[in-house]
Amino acid sequence: MKRKPPPSPFEAQRKAAQRAALNALRRARRSAEKAGVSLSDWEGEFIESVSERVKTHGRAFGDPEKGAPGQALSALQGRKLKEITAKAKGEAPKGRWGRKERD
Repeated sequence: MKRKPPPSPFEAQRKAAQRAALNALRRARRSAEKAGVSLSDWEGEFIESVSERVKTHGRAFGDPEKGAPGQALSALQGRKLKEITAKAKGEAPKGRWGRKERD
């Protein structure tokens, strides 16, 4: 009986990133529900679709140019998730990169 080779360190790292992304998505939805903050239709759909893609494919983006190979979310998906989490916590949204506030 042949045994499977042990998982590579890259495989373990990819699985850990997948679990971390799913946990972050669940935490964002749960914190919004606890705080009584209603997410927009787009935000709810975003969380559902991204979590479904991570469960099915192991990551939520198809183009390797959009994120690191071992990550489950692309850079923009991670930033949007942080914005949703901040909204659920009641924090003010942070400004965009490189944009200065006017007086």
